[in-house]
Amino acid sequence: MSIYSNAMLRVRFAPSPTGFLHVGSARTFIFNWLYARRNGGTMILRLDDTDVERNTEASESSIFEGLRWLNLGWDEEYKQSERLALHRQIAEAIFQKDLAYRDFTPAHVGQTEKSGANQTWLFNPGMRELTRAESDRRASAGETYALRYRVPRGRGEVVRFADAVYGDQSKLADDIEDFALLRSDGMPTYHLASCADDIDLRISHIIRGQDHLSNTYKHALIFSAAGSSVPRFAHLPLLVAPDGSKLSKRRHGPVVSVTTYRDAGFLAEAFINFLCLLGWSPKDDRENMTQQELIDAFSLEGINRSNAVINFKELAASPDDTFDPKSLWLNAEHIRALPVEELSERLSPFIRAAGFNPSPQKINAITPLIRERIKLLRDVLSAADFFFVAELPPYDAAELIPQKGDTAMAQKALDRAREVLPQVEFEHDPLDQALRNAANEIGVKAGQMFQPIRVAVCGRKNAPPLFETLQVLGKQTTLARIDQAIDKLRGYRHV
Repeated sequence: MSIYSNAMLRVRFAPSPTGFLHVGSARTFIFNWLYARRNGGTMILRLDDTDVERNTEASESSIFEGLRWLNLGWDEEYKQSERLALHRQIAEAIFQKDLAYRDFTPAHVGQTEKSGANQTWLFNPGMRELTRAESDRRASAGETYALRYRVPRGRGEVVRFADAVYGDQSKLADDIEDFALLRSDGMPTYHLASCADDIDLRISHIIRGQDHLSNTYKHALIFSAAGSSVPRFAHLPLLVAPDGSKLSKRRHGPVVSVTTYRDAGFLAEAFINFLCLLGWSPKDDRENMTQQELIDAFSLEGINRSNAVINFKELAASPDDTFDPKSLWLNAEHIRALPVEELSERLSPFIRAAGFNPSPQKINAITPLIRERIKLLRDVLSAADFFFVAELPPYDAAELIPQKGDTAMAQKALDRAREVLPQVEFEHDPLDQALRNAANEIGVKAGQMFQPIRVAVCGRKNAPPLFETLQVLGKQTTLARIDQAIDKLRGYRHV
């Protein structure tokens, strides 16, 4: 049971602007957001931008670009770099309680102590035992120093905290190094700045990646030293590649960047749905879930301890095959659930980016014909390109020949279609009736009549339903393409 009421529940997402918005970071944001919305709490975005050597404006823009695409929003926004006075104030308060000391050898030179579980560096005895008077004298003389937390030693103290995912955690204080609160240049370390902001912003629950689990012992000490209640922690399992390695752009490329999914044509709601299923599951094992269903079902108890695998393919045969198959399935499901008008609006930017400028009415007419045939929004360009181009790209005349037919049958079907269609109203039922009657007249099956026409107007066999396609293309385009197919077939017969 949390010590915080829902009215006081405050969570935060605190990315560092040192790169693009990673899919793991996006999942952390989403889980925080869901927890806040599920429990009537506050969602805070805090940019942890105090690492001035690594921060870039491009990275900051990329993070906001990815978050805005997710379209979830947040309630409060802060920049850590604007809060340095607060960080130093809390560090000074800890120092005045004698829970921190000045270390004039921040690079760990000279005598050191290695007595941790793995013989790691723990503290510099000469600095830790320096008298306050001597410390003040050296600081007044202008010597630079790092301010280190004075971890309790030799008393058998244990640092403990409860984690909503990994359970009760404990570690001997003797095995924790005297970590820095302020660097020798006076800048706060990640540990201090993060905790100081969490205290000031009254963060009640810290939901973050499992790679921060070991840091939490230090953070628990800082919270205690600052006289603050320790928030409730929930550490999320890591996202890993199919080989079990941690996801990284250097190794795995753009598949770990949120904007890659946006640019490929994922719906934000489908991408959110997919990320939620990586390391969390609802009690009823549902997979295809709306945003409201995710909010209603989300709980920290549903988070798994095991790392979650994103099953992408690094050497895929096609760009779409790169993505995890479940992500594509979910995206297709969400696409099919969209109303035609809304899906048309989502498809429009991809169509226009390819240089086409159809009317909204035409896109609305095409959308229901391809909605079941696409997995990504960008698939509109391969599923419906023949609706937009003035001239079809070259295709093999052999494609015009129907199944169990020959060139003569294809020629007869196209010739009869060319004779009949000028007098037909280009609506579904009249087209259906006219072309079925034409098939009977020339003695072929309906399918053998339809295939040459479909290839003639679409440039391929695999295409949306024929009569709806002809209706959208219109009489003029349909007849012109049938004429071209007839010429192509005549040339093919004489090869």
